[in-house]
Amino acid sequence: MEIIKNYDLVMTFDTETTGLDAKKCDIIEFAGIVKDNRNGDLFEIGEFVKLDEGEKIPAKITEITHITDAMLAQEGIARQELADRLANLLESTDKILLVAHNIQFDIGFMISFFNKTGHAGVLQNVDLLDTLTIYKDRAEFPHRLSNAIEHYGLTNKFENSHRAIDDVRATRAVMVEMIKERNDLSKYINLVGYNPKYGISGQRFHEVHYKPQPYNSTQPLYL
Repeated sequence: MEIIKNYDLVMTFDTETTGLDAKKCDIIEFAGIVKDNRNGDLFEIGEFVKLDEGEKIPAKITEITHITDAMLAQEGIARQELADRLANLLESTDKILLVAHNIQFDIGFMISFFNKTGHAGVLQNVDLLDTLTIYKDRAEFPHRLSNAIEHYGLTNKFENSHRAIDDVRATRAVMVEMIKERNDLSKYINLVGYNPKYGISGQRFHEVHYKPQPYNSTQPLYL
């Protein structure tokens, strides 16, 4: 697992949000699994995030995630508290890899999250790895996280529940299986594939190389 050893910190992460627009919507749950190669620590972060006073979770989001306003009120922490904790972690080294399934979505929300909390630029020098892009190169459509879980025989161990902590555990397990299958993940660093029919969703990030990735492609995206 050389790709893991090349970084001081590897954080697989996931977010649940109030909608799809990173500029207008907010994170309501954040989860991460962090491997700190400097001391060998492996730990989880899982937090509900309170919304601003008077704001409510849209009914459709509660239907999908089962996260309620009461859960945020009772168990959530302030946006600033989480941002400070994560920024402190991410500023501890400049050798960081962030991993997510459909990272284009989650990293957009994280950048907006840090911009709102006085930590603009904290993600400027991190590397990104998108397990969705890798999976599209290795399996036929569909390519949801639930499909990857089934493809790699992880159904009895993990689930795609649309809850951040479950999904991040599943994503990390999928990544491990991908490395066992074919150890070429380093070629996907800062590489995101997109469906040429629909284009790139959300904000483009200058650290990322975007390439069209048709569902019927027969060659690896990195070629």
